[in-house]
Amino acid sequence: MINPPLPRLWLRLTPLFLSSRPIEVLGPSHQRVRRLRRLGQKRSLRWSDGVCVIEGLDLVTAALDADVSFEALFVDEREVHGEALRGVLARARDAGVRLFALAGSTLERVGDAATPQPLIGVVQIVSVTLDAPRDEGVVLVLHDVRDPGNAGTLIRSADASGVAAVVFSGHSVDPYNPKTLRASAGSIFRVPIIVAPFEEVVNHARSVGIRLLATVVRSAVDFREVDFTAPCAVVIGNESSGLDAVTRGLCDSEFSIAMVGGSESLNAGVAGSLVVFEALRQRKSAGSSHTQPPSP
Repeated sequence: MINPPLPRLWLRLTPLFLSSRPIEVLGPSHQRVRRLRRLGQKRSLRWSDGVCVIEGLDLVTAALDADVSFEALFVDEREVHGEALRGVLARARDAGVRLFALAGSTLERVGDAATPQPLIGVVQIVSVTLDAPRDEGVVLVLHDVRDPGNAGTLIRSADASGVAAVVFSGHSVDPYNPKTLRASAGSIFRVPIIVAPFEEVVNHARSVGIRLLATVVRSAVDFREVDFTAPCAVVIGNESSGLDAVTRGLCDSEFSIAMVGGSESLNAGVAGSLVVFEALRQRKSAGSSHTQPPSP
């Protein structure tokens, strides 16, 4: 005799197993799932709870590599035993991360990505103060940078170029916005991130001898003429309006990126990336000049 199929509801409530450990399956109305959705949408909730939402295998892997503290990891129930996620789920389990499976299309409803990801993590926001950055490298200050794509790109460039820290001031986008996190490609876990009013940035810079350098559209000084080897903080302004007069007045000097053609300005992500890699070039050049033997 053929047994009748089990009711679908029962199937959804039956725990899945990963290496003999049960994984609870959650539906869209579960309180954890509702909170997961709100965390992705509300900056205030992210900061009050001290956690953010990361989506996709790459971000989750980057967080595990950086030993970031996980509150929980959610996986599409259809992918729990898939080959693609086997390694990262085993790593998470071994690290003591609490795992949950999301039933059916639940994950598609809570995720922010245009293409739903099979893996979503809730991780701790690392709170860093202005006195945390290491001594070497420039500090990158994003003031009123509101586009999450630009912000994430600048975090990624900061990581690649050895920037000491990235500061978000004014009305800048939340660095832990899901779109910013994706654009950072995991670099947000490798660079100190600071959120502070610009006035505090100025006061701290004055107290420790860091020059504040304003990036502007038009200046007599080209960025390649600026000495980035000395302690400094590069200030990048809003995508459309740049830095206002008050902010520029609080900076020690200004520079621009020379351009030809009809474009009035560069994308904030591109401009900031050019500057931090010029700073890297200068530091590497200064370092090599001290290590090369004298000419015979």
